[in-house]
Amino acid sequence: MEVDGSMERGGAEVAPRRGSHGWTRVPRTSADKTAAARGRSAPLDPPLYQLKAEFFKTLGHPVRIRVLELLSVREHAVAEMLPEVGVEPAALSQQLAVLRKANLVTTRREGSNVYYRLASQDLAELLRVARGILTGVLQGQAELLAGLRAAPQ
Repeated sequence: MEVDGSMERGGAEVAPRRGSHGWTRVPRTSADKTAAARGRSAPLDPPLYQLKAEFFKTLGHPVRIRVLELLSVREHAVAEMLPEVGVEPAALSQQLAVLRKANLVTTRREGSNVYYRLASQDLAELLRVARGILTGVLQGQAELLAGLRAAPQ
């Protein structure tokens, strides 16, 4: 049974925790603590909502979003992205590394150029959906603001 991200297994409640080697059980009972101390802790798959949160955290940087927007149109070399993104080369490289590590982009090398492309066109669709959501939210806020301005004091 899952409750607040924890799970019950064989009478022992465990909670998922991300460690340096993936997801592991976090002991909740003295028996679990004893088993963990003896190195017998079994891996536990993280809940889907936690994986989604990690995914959206990866998207949570303006430079990464801009890079993904550019790559939604076509493959780009790093040098082509620099003026479009407007950050220093080291900063772009760092953000590209985050996207690579998350398997959101793929690369190919041609001579001294490294080209990036989206790992899945679903990312382009996600960005389109996000734009539609934001457009609706902002439109609603603009209408609210107009209504406030028109209301008598």
